[in-house]
Order: sequence, then C-alpha cells, then structure tokens
Amino acid sequence: MKPQIWFLTGSQHLYGPETLQQVADQSAEIQRTLDAGLSGADLVGKPVLTDSGAIKRLMQEANADQNCIGIIAWMHTFSPAKMWIGGLDALRKPLLHLHTQHNASLPWSTIDMDFMNLNQAAHGDREFGFIQARLGVPRKVVAGHVSDPNVITRIDAWARAATGLQHLRGLRLARFGDNMRDVAVTEGDKVEAELRFGVSVNTYGVNDLVAVVDRVSDAEIDKLIAEYRDVFEIAPELLGERLESFRYAARIEAGLRQFLTEGEFGAFTTNFEDLGGLRQLPGLAVQRLMADGYGFGGEGDWKTSVLVATVKAMGAGTGRGTSFMEDYTYHFGPGEPKILGAHMLEVCPSIASATPRAEIHPLGIGGREDPVRLVFDAAPGPAVVMGMADMGDRFRLVANEIEVIPPDEPLPNLPVARAVWKPAPSLSTSAECWITAGGPHHTVLTQAVGAETLRDFAEMAQTELLLIDERTTPADFSDRVRWNQAYHRLARPL
Repeated sequence: MKPQIWFLTGSQHLYGPETLQQVADQSAEIQRTLDAGLSGADLVGKPVLTDSGAIKRLMQEANADQNCIGIIAWMHTFSPAKMWIGGLDALRKPLLHLHTQHNASLPWSTIDMDFMNLNQAAHGDREFGFIQARLGVPRKVVAGHVSDPNVITRIDAWARAATGLQHLRGLRLARFGDNMRDVAVTEGDKVEAELRFGVSVNTYGVNDLVAVVDRVSDAEIDKLIAEYRDVFEIAPELLGERLESFRYAARIEAGLRQFLTEGEFGAFTTNFEDLGGLRQLPGLAVQRLMADGYGFGGEGDWKTSVLVATVKAMGAGTGRGTSFMEDYTYHFGPGEPKILGAHMLEVCPSIASATPRAEIHPLGIGGREDPVRLVFDAAPGPAVVMGMADMGDRFRLVANEIEVIPPDEPLPNLPVARAVWKPAPSLSTSAECWITAGGPHHTVLTQAVGAETLRDFAEMAQTELLLIDERTTPADFSDRVRWNQAYHRLARPL
C-alpha cells in the first residue's frame, strides 16, 4: 500500500454554502491533478476546513494514522489563521504549504467581485504563511500552478522525503558486534538518534546470528544458488572447485535474512573485526539485502546504515539505486579529477550499470575464508553522496552533488563493486568542504533522490544539512559551518 498524504483546503463560513461548494469542487480538482503527478504517495482529499475545532481534530487524526506521512495545505479563499493555531501546534507530521489557485490565468474580460471573493489564495495563503512563521512550524512552501511540472516535481520530492522520515521513525537496526576499534566517526549517540529520528539501534552477538546461519537447510541454499544463477553472471570456479564457498555465502544470506525478518529489523551492521563463528565476511548477502531495501553500514557504522535505509525508502519505485559507499582513492589527473569509491565487499547492485558478476577473491583483513561478492561498475548519471556525523550536540548531514561516470579504463584487478564520480564543483573544493564539515568517510550514494528531497528531509527531521554543489566555494562554506554552529547552539532547548 502506498503511503498517503492528506490534502487540506482552508476557507471560512463567511462565504456561504454556495461558495463553499465551489471551493470543495475546485479543491477536489486540484487534488486529482496533484495525485496524478505524484509517484511516491497517494494524495487523499479531505473536506474543506472552516473552523478551529475541525482543523485540530483532523491534525490529531493525521498524527494517529500510520498510513498518513504528511499534510499538504492550501488556502483556497481567505481562512483566518487564528483558526489554525491549535491544529498547527498539534501537528506532528511533515507539512507542505501549497500556494496555488484554481485558475492559471485571469478571465480579464469577465472578472468580477464574485470571482475575486472565490479566488483569494494570493492573500489567503499569506495569512496562513504568517501563522506558520509566528508558530515556528517546520514546513516547505511551494508556489505555482499545479499544471506546472516543476510544481509537481518539487511536491513529489517533498513526498519522498516524508516517506523516508516515516520509515525512519519506525526503523529497527541490528548491530552485529560493535564498531571498528579506535574509529571515531562511526561512534554516535544512540539515545539521541532514537529521540531525534525514532530509530531503535541495538547490538546482538555475532554468534546469535551464526546459530541461525548454521540451521539453514540445504534446500534453502539450493534455492538461492538457483536464483543467483538466474540473475547474475557466475565465475566458473564458484560452480566448480569453490562451490562450497558459494554455498556458504548463500547460507549467510538465508540466515541473515531470517534473523532480520523475525526481529523486524530494516537495517543492520557488521564488522570484520568481530565475525564470531562466521567463516566469511558477509559480502554477497549484504549486497542482496541492500538491493531489497535494507540499510547497511560496514565496521559497525549504524548511522550510515540508518541513512541507507531511509534514502532507499525515499527512492522506492524510481528504478534507480542507492548504496552504502566509501570514498577510497583519487584520480588527480591527467584529465578531470575524480573519485573512485568502493568498499571491501558491500556495494549495492541497485546502482550497477550491467549484470553483476559473482566472484570469489581473498580478503587481506578479517582472518576468514575468501568471501563471495558481486563485482560491477556503477551506472553513470547524476547522483548525491551523503553522510551523517555526530557533532556532540547534534547530528550533521553532509551531502555533495556528483556525476557518476565510467572508469577511464577497465579495472580487471579490482575485485569489488565500485563507482567513479566527479564531485561538484570540483574534487579539491568538494574534499576541502567535506573535511571542513567533519563529514564521514562512509556515505550513501543515491541516484534515486536529489538534493531537494534531502533538504526537505533535513527540514522535517530538524537536522543540520550542509550541501556542496556547483555554487559552493570553500570560503562561503566555512562561513556557513560557523553560522550553523552558532544557530544550533542557540536553538538548543535549556
């Protein structure tokens, strides 16, 4: 079932029943137009609101309805904003203020005061905007006629952010072991994360997982191997002398999937320093689970795992991918500078440019058997990389608009999935700004959602976002970091 967004229209009793019926009819028309253009949610129209009691009751109903991920509000006529105080104060779902009107153009030759009284959004929405500003309500404002594709695109971006936030608020994450020893950026305040985002992060012994993995039946493994052969290219040795390793990789997937399903977890982490009785570092299993929408972070990085799960929920149905990622190494030249991103094993095949190939290779760390993994190049196209850091007094999101490109040359000796990208506005500026912001080395790479959705999400979650794009300069970015520091310190409750 698609998530729902409720469409609210404001007016008042002053206009009388005939005008209010016109408001209702035109509101329904606007709602149908928007609903046809949204890809991430269903838009559900509600009766026209004309008094404070009805407004507050509806907002409370929205809060309680698990299918409702947000509210779009439009003041068709003039809706005195004091009526909205109680409702806006009670609302706990994301809010988008749509500033539009029923007609795209004015009927110049026939316009009269009846028309003017009916079509008053030009100042009705300003009244509504004032009360939102006065109350400090987090919201997005979109202005324009609903026939404009850009208006639909911006609303859809917001709807996807609301979907991600709803998913995050009910997310459960399983950490198998702790994070990598002596690493700073993968640490974080799990209590604050649950308070701020709603995600529950808890640790489980790796051998709790091993017990489930060891119980997987041969029939389940046979079924997975057959599926792998249908959807991936398979290195010949995996069906010959290394078949047992291939079957153990399938065993890990089946057991891990069962553990996550039974615990209702939507995200997880592993750590190559804490593998318990696992014979391989999970590679293929992690990649497959990420492709199905699970969040993942390596080395116990639960914050990145949370982000992967959230952004995957935002991008559902787009046909474009999202993956756990890490900036690994640079190409400074010749030619245009670029970044080669990868990880030890765990890059999601949803970003692959072609059919991934299952391969087996040694892994120099972890002290376990050679792990099976999917190898591929990422599909070219615009994307965003995004990371989360715990700054002590708040969480900070750092994002960079990028362009994924093919590698300059084939990479026959690199036995992992990888992505090559050009960061905006340049490698040097991007890297300087990212490091200035304290951005993490683990990230989420997504081609499924853009920067506007991520900005909307940060606004909904009331979380700092620092975006690096084509307009960014190191000096301006450093100023923004300092201004944000002051703002967030002052905005903290006593």
